[in-house]
Amino acid sequence: MRFGVLGPLSVWAADGTPVRVPELKVRALLAALLLHEGRPVSTDRLLDDLWGEDLPGNPTNTLQTKVSQLRRVLGDRALVAYGPTGYSLASTAVDAVEFGALFSAALASPDLRTRADLLTDALALWRGPAYADFRDTFAYGSAVRLDEQRLTALEEQAEVRLALGEHHRLADELGELVARHPLRERLRAAHLRALYGAGRQSEALAGYADLRERLADELGLDPGPDLVALHRAILNQDLGLAPVAVSRSSSLPAQVTSLIGREGEVARVHELLEEERLVTLTGPGGVGKTRLALAAASQAAFPDGVCLVELAGADGHVAELVAAGLGVRDETSAAPQVPVPDAADRVADALRTRRLLLVLDNCEHLAEEVAALAETLLRAASGVRVLATSREPLALPGETVFVVPPLDRAAAFDLFVERAGVPLDAEDAPWAEAVCARLDGLPLALELAAARVRALGVRGVAERLDDRFRLLRGSGRGRPARQQTLRAVIDWSWEQLTEEQRAAMLALAVHPGGCTLEAAEAVGVDLDLLDQLVNRSMVTGAPRYRLLESVTAYCLERLDADAPVFELRDRYYTGLAERAAPHLQSGGQRQWLARLDEEDLNLRAVLDRTAPSRLVQALTWYWYLRGRHQEGHRHTKGTAWGAGFALLSGAGRVEEPVFTDARSRWFLAHAHLHFGDVDAAFGLLEEALVEFRARGDRWGEAATLASRTKLAMFRGDFAVAATSGEQSIDLFGELGDRWGHLQASDMLGYLAEVTGDHARAGRLHREGLRIAEDLGLRTDVSYRLSSLGRVALLTGNLERSTDLHEQGMRVAAEQANRFAEEFARVGLALVARRSGELDRAETLLRESLNWNRRLETEFGVPFYGVTLILAELGFVAAARGETAVARGLHTRGLDAAREVGDPRSVALALEGLAEVEALEGSSDEAARLLGEAEDLRASVGAPLPPAERGDVDRIRSLIGP
Repeated sequence: MRFGVLGPLSVWAADGTPVRVPELKVRALLAALLLHEGRPVSTDRLLDDLWGEDLPGNPTNTLQTKVSQLRRVLGDRALVAYGPTGYSLASTAVDAVEFGALFSAALASPDLRTRADLLTDALALWRGPAYADFRDTFAYGSAVRLDEQRLTALEEQAEVRLALGEHHRLADELGELVARHPLRERLRAAHLRALYGAGRQSEALAGYADLRERLADELGLDPGPDLVALHRAILNQDLGLAPVAVSRSSSLPAQVTSLIGREGEVARVHELLEEERLVTLTGPGGVGKTRLALAAASQAAFPDGVCLVELAGADGHVAELVAAGLGVRDETSAAPQVPVPDAADRVADALRTRRLLLVLDNCEHLAEEVAALAETLLRAASGVRVLATSREPLALPGETVFVVPPLDRAAAFDLFVERAGVPLDAEDAPWAEAVCARLDGLPLALELAAARVRALGVRGVAERLDDRFRLLRGSGRGRPARQQTLRAVIDWSWEQLTEEQRAAMLALAVHPGGCTLEAAEAVGVDLDLLDQLVNRSMVTGAPRYRLLESVTAYCLERLDADAPVFELRDRYYTGLAERAAPHLQSGGQRQWLARLDEEDLNLRAVLDRTAPSRLVQALTWYWYLRGRHQEGHRHTKGTAWGAGFALLSGAGRVEEPVFTDARSRWFLAHAHLHFGDVDAAFGLLEEALVEFRARGDRWGEAATLASRTKLAMFRGDFAVAATSGEQSIDLFGELGDRWGHLQASDMLGYLAEVTGDHARAGRLHREGLRIAEDLGLRTDVSYRLSSLGRVALLTGNLERSTDLHEQGMRVAAEQANRFAEEFARVGLALVARRSGELDRAETLLRESLNWNRRLETEFGVPFYGVTLILAELGFVAAARGETAVARGLHTRGLDAAREVGDPRSVALALEGLAEVEALEGSSDEAARLLGEAEDLRASVGAPLPPAERGDVDRIRSLIGP
């Protein structure tokens, strides 16, 4: 049981249901006990608090009666204890205690984001003035102390948000608070900084003038030195007051060596990217296409950043690789019979509103697939630019081809000397020039040659290259000149290697995504060999060791398809995935997800070669967490897990799947619940739960309880939802599984919304938002933002609600998830109606309703939230006086609600019809409908909380006394 004093005195049962405390003196007794935070309160003190000088006839017996009444209300006699020194309330589940703990934790945190989150959680507990019912009597001192702590927390929060660059939102938010507390200098300072940072300098100066005048008139004081310094900084437009810049996202790797001789080319490619939408850098291997592309991309300014996708080691599935690079999940919230767009269309949909540079590196071996994807993206997303590197053009309309030239002689000389790493004397210079001329200005060839200078000297390198090129003239006919040059240098470099070094090169070449030291050692390459190859410029260095694309191709030519090194590689990555699997359901979740992300190309290579069942089994949960359902389905067809992925990927139902364990049974139920199919999920969950408990599988039990919570919420069984949800979140907490915590907190947050515990709902959704962001679950990020928007709406913060719903819609659009977009859109419509923006509300609602209609017509899918949409449209029509239109909308909503069987939706439609009756003068019928709606809500334990009674109260006012 929880108690609330940060606002009107409140009590909530464990399931979040409000507990009514009748009779003023019993409420006063509870408040007096809570005031002392578990410490005993003497009988005399309680008598004075409750009655003052107007004591009843038998004070002690009367007090005991009130204590008995309070115990009955709370349902637990032990909660109100009696001892030698008086009565006490044995509970620390009080919002004021929680507020203090969160505030202290925020002050102690060195991280700005963490501090901001903790302060937000602490302040969300407040529902009004502390001890609102009793602040004018015995609770006055505690109420004033708590109110002061709240103001201090608000000031602290404002300063943290300023440090995070949130000036625009703060400028408006702090205005009302400053008006209520005009003499608080710290609060004023935050407001002045926010106004200035939002570009409202004149208002900031006016605010300072107002404070100075008030201090002089009311207190005879001047502003403090900090405020005076701030005023001076505003007058001088001090750069230190400027908001912090928001960093753009970029997946470009840091470069460990300098780019020499390419200033002109970088500038030209940068210009082309500003003018053209598809730019392809072409040229022979080793000419420096990748380095030039990365340099030009690093200078590009795109609001949504730069995404690099490396294709050198890929065998296909380009759209999936791009989706993974962008973090676009291929999940859906549609019904199983609705086909999911293929990966290319999904990426295109996700990019339709973004302004981003996509860099596709080493496209030549996948030119047709890359060209098809690029064409799809450019047609769908006008803000996207594509920069590709390939040995030949993609041959698309509108493609601008930039042929990367070799380095000129001066730049080639500079590169050779810099990479050689030794000073050259006058005798060396002619030999160096000869090397550069011989190597045709190819950067890769120059770097390979420069790596041998320490061992052979410049003259030795030049002479040996001459020998090699004499041989090449007879064996290289048919190849372009520069390709012959590069081949000759790689041949020559290869010949300089020992047998052990050559074997190491071949072993490294089978890792298309590069490899860690551990992976290299697994295929027989130790750190000493790696260092030798790095020093020869054959391999790029730690933490991931890679061969350049031309060198990789050279090495793979020398390997048979059944070479033992492939088996060593496959065995290593299978073992890595098996090591990762348990960590994906524990405290190491985020780190191991990132580890597997790094190995994506290598894991795909193993799967494409043999698809070992052990690797598929180990990666199944990874594919689900990353939202790669189509990939999961492709590899798990014919298994029980495949049945779940078939639903999630839009492939449809699998008849009579064979279950090998409880987890696959749970996963299929989880997939069914994703679409609200309660009947299909129920039996599977009950069977799985029995087996999990029998086997002692705590994760399986926690996951099933989370699913049971969701199922109970669908059915309106809030008691089961509360019990199962709390058990699940506790178990996942013990396991450290943050994904699981997110699932349980999502439903518990929704339950808190329904039962009116908005502070708890906000905390749970903010907690879920942090987890979703940390794990890269972008669709969950969208839903949590919109859920926080709902909470802000219910607590009357319409501006904040709009901002949160708009953020949720943007994230949903980035994921091409129309269902998450619709959830946000409906939220914006709710805000618009409550703000009196009826036209905007109707436009948003009609768009959502039309989308639902198309869904129904095309796929036979039940409407998504149609009862709420129809009710809101009905309220809009009623507000305009269009009662006939409103009646028709609410009647349709009532029919849909009865078909679904949701009592709360039926109640909403009845409330809408009650308003129509009231507006048309049928007060008795309106009252009857409201009574029926109230009974329906009560029947499922979800009476309308005060914050959600706006429509009902308005309708009752129309009915009259």
